[in-house]
Amino acid sequence: MTFAAPVETKSIRFRARSFVAFTLTPEAPISAWLEGLDHWIGNSPGYFAGRPVVLDLNVLKPDAGDIGLLVASLGARGIRVYAIELEGASLGLDLPPLLGGAKEATADGLLSQPGRKGKAEAADEAGKLETVFSDRGKDAGEVKGGEGKAGEARAEVGKGKAAKAEAGAIETVQAGTLMVKSPIRSGQSIFHPHGDVIVLGSVASGSEIIAAGSIHVYGTLRGRAIAGSQGNRSARIFCRKNEAELISVDGWYTTAEEMEGVSRGKAVQAFLEGDMLAVVPLN
Repeated sequence: MTFAAPVETKSIRFRARSFVAFTLTPEAPISAWLEGLDHWIGNSPGYFAGRPVVLDLNVLKPDAGDIGLLVASLGARGIRVYAIELEGASLGLDLPPLLGGAKEATADGLLSQPGRKGKAEAADEAGKLETVFSDRGKDAGEVKGGEGKAGEARAEVGKGKAAKAEAGAIETVQAGTLMVKSPIRSGQSIFHPHGDVIVLGSVASGSEIIAAGSIHVYGTLRGRAIAGSQGNRSARIFCRKNEAELISVDGWYTTAEEMEGVSRGKAVQAFLEGDMLAVVPLN
């Protein structure tokens, strides 16, 4: 009698993950919108490199043929569209997939909701922070805010003693706040989606800070500062000396050329007044 050996089958595991993506919402006339986008990219080269971008077409509502042209036009600008939002549409396989049911990412939404968990667990979750530090030279490098445990910062350090020393200079001050104790060098980027960023040193030209909340720089700000990145209109930017390449709050921005002779070289704060970005000296 012959017995067949049992066949082992490997189960396939499916896991759900959520990511924070940037959303672009084109408006008519599309030529003027692309011109404004080119102006932004000119002041922040490489800003969209490696970032997931969702194209929201519910305002523009283009024809099916125009969608492909728009995606190609964005691709030529270094913007890779991961998904498209357009109600009632049916897109071909040559286009990014349709995305439905997306929610606005806000600072509150990214933190834990105490009403859904016990108080002790909620307090622990609200202070979560995992810091990833990389130093890739002049053109790249970022510190990304994610999730960890309250009062704990886990640093994933790149090669070299300099990266190790700087990773230890980043800590959580309180739930939702990230403190950077060392200067931010050219080519480095900080992305903190949970609240404010405090930099005790200076921010070099060619570097970047992106925060869901406000940004405080106690040295000279020479790079790009982007506050309220996820819809926080009350966010502000403070710096001791303004030499910034670009300042932005909730998508409204101003460039170095526009600030020349007005607020350059001064201690300033930037905030939204209606639909206008105000950059005023600190008294």
